[in-house]
Amino acid sequence: MSNAPTAPSSVPSGENGNPFTPARLALRRVLIDTYHENVAYMHRDCAVYRAEGFKALSKVEVRTNGRAILATLNVVDDASIVACGELGLSKSAFAQMGVDDGHSATVAQAEPPASIGALHRKLDGERMNAQEFRAIVQDIAAHRYSKIELTAFVVACNRDELDREEVFFLTEAMIAAGRKLDWHEGLVVDKHCIGGIPGNRTSMLVVPIVAAHGMLCPKTSSRAITSPAGTADTMEVLANVELPLEHLQDIVRQHRGCLAWGGTANLSPADDVLISVERPLSLDSPGQMVASILSKKISAGSSHLVLDIPIGPTAKVRSMPEAQRLRRLFEYVARRMKLSLDVVITDGRQPIGFGIGPVLEARDVMRVLENDPRAPNDLRQKSLRLAGRLIECDPDVRGGDGFAIARDILDSGRALAKMNAIIDAQGRKPFDHNQPALGALTFDVCAPDSGVVTRIDNLQLARIAGLAGAPKVSQAGVDLQCKLGDTVKKGAVLYRVHASFAADLEFARQACLKSSGYAIGAASDMAHVFVEF
Repeated sequence: MSNAPTAPSSVPSGENGNPFTPARLALRRVLIDTYHENVAYMHRDCAVYRAEGFKALSKVEVRTNGRAILATLNVVDDASIVACGELGLSKSAFAQMGVDDGHSATVAQAEPPASIGALHRKLDGERMNAQEFRAIVQDIAAHRYSKIELTAFVVACNRDELDREEVFFLTEAMIAAGRKLDWHEGLVVDKHCIGGIPGNRTSMLVVPIVAAHGMLCPKTSSRAITSPAGTADTMEVLANVELPLEHLQDIVRQHRGCLAWGGTANLSPADDVLISVERPLSLDSPGQMVASILSKKISAGSSHLVLDIPIGPTAKVRSMPEAQRLRRLFEYVARRMKLSLDVVITDGRQPIGFGIGPVLEARDVMRVLENDPRAPNDLRQKSLRLAGRLIECDPDVRGGDGFAIARDILDSGRALAKMNAIIDAQGRKPFDHNQPALGALTFDVCAPDSGVVTRIDNLQLARIAGLAGAPKVSQAGVDLQCKLGDTVKKGAVLYRVHASFAADLEFARQACLKSSGYAIGAASDMAHVFVEF
């Protein structure tokens, strides 16, 4: 009788009992949103987990049905989440596999990304070349980087600011990692703002104005990163924004414009992954900002772009010298990418419009389009000026005539008709701007003294609106009653906070008690900026 030990039953074996064949586990969709990070879940007592020597946060490769993904491993002790014979995948990871629950898959230790050496060089503060940026971005787009590695890359680029040629390399690499649209037209226009100003929904007015003029304007936008609403969040109040690429292209060809979320189009996909790290860190370095914006616009097929850089004491850009440096960086990269760029430096001392939050901002936009007397004039005027700059890209329009043309399109109702056509094409949602559905829980913030509004803190008001629930709760936000330069009496309402949940309302209230975001004083105390408009 042999004294050789028998293999334990827990040793993974293949379908024919061969111990060298990778063991197969049943896939299970775990309903956890990990936001652009592939996460796998294994039970601690799983035989494959023990045999492979996995550890929590290990990087693993999952294969099935001819597809493979890399994922970060989480270990669970609750069989109701993942049983011993199962491999759980987060929502986004499971969707990439293209199979049903229960389909068998193999899992193994993943090889480090090929570009990890370049990442280490950047962490050491070294300059990277075009090939190294392309390798890193390709690995990021393919989800080969864990959140820790992504964070290391973002922080390294932020700490040791990229020089202008590195920014060009990063932009080029981000474009190469995704698809690039070709509209087969010589003039494709777009408008973008670097962000940081609450309520700045000029894109939702510029697009219908220039589209009504006949220009092609395929506007794809991101959701909010650190703000209470992005263009996509606000447009989603009015219409569907998550559109299949083919449908989006049909809408643009028929109506000359769209206002959609860019995530479904696979334009510069590495940017969406990087944003998932930048968002919680509140990082937005100049180099990464330039690469993010220009890669998305060029990938969307734009030939001409008007870029809005607001400056102010609480804007992203605080001074004219800083704005000019950023302008030159944008212009350098755009020129090398053969993108016609018009940078406009604007007043960013306060929010644009009255509303901060998706529903409130949608209300302001529709009031401007309908020429409602309650419409915020600053939103109207800024949108007309930006639209006028784009219209002047038309070779048949004389320089300086764009503003008048844009104003005529808005005043005549043609912009409203175009916006309604785009909304209907994307899939209209019920919305009444006269009686918008706002969060029912409210409180008012009032002036502590009589005087003039001399300062409005963009960051604090955005924070208050976020604590109230925006943008996730579209009905939440801040409704401004007073703007810079307004004369107020003690006790006058400065703004009203809307929330849908008591906890959110209380969070916002506590933030307001620490700082209302408003300063009341003499007119001479008000900060002035010298900008183009």
